[in-house]
Amino acid sequence: MHLTHMIIDDFLPDPHGMREQALSMQFPARPEGAYYPGRNAGARLPLQGIERLISDITHEPLAPAQHYSHAVPRIALGGDDGKVSVHADFCHWSMILYLTLDEHCQDGTHFFRHRKTGWERAPVFPGEAERAGFASPDEAMKSVLAQSGDRTGWDEIMMIPMKFNRAVLFRGYMWHDAGKSFGTTPENGRLIVPLFFENTQTG
Repeated sequence: MHLTHMIIDDFLPDPHGMREQALSMQFPARPEGAYYPGRNAGARLPLQGIERLISDITHEPLAPAQHYSHAVPRIALGGDDGKVSVHADFCHWSMILYLTLDEHCQDGTHFFRHRKTGWERAPVFPGEAERAGFASPDEAMKSVLAQSGDRTGWDEIMMIPMKFNRAVLFRGYMWHDAGKSFGTTPENGRLIVPLFFENTQTG
């Protein structure tokens, strides 16, 4: 049995308070070279006990992934596009917490299958890349991600709709995208809190 994703509604006990806290933060201009759409806040939200909670849910010992914007709110308004489309996160678990109010929610998170290889995720298990004809996992990733922005190379297999206070927990190595950016202000735009977790036993 291999758990790949989970949807948890009514995730926060006080989502409106967390939303207001996120909206009160500063959102500086996106750094040069950033791949994500929109702007990250200048600090993390204090989600006390989140690592323990997600560890209990997944039955894995987890810690925040390094070099990721773990628990940093992100706003993406209409016209905000990222540098990549379909991608994978280099961590064991990713989570998206939606803080857009239901009356403004649009779209969601899309998951994909790469047509040429048939992969629904990155080749993270030993021998997978080589069996598909690649010299190494790195070569496979470079080849597949070169088609990141070309939707003719991908089949969408699932879309999890955005919903206020919904947490979407999924294996970071699944091919996915950020979904649609929308809205004209932080109050009606795409407001999320992305989280990224590493397994402390497997590294």
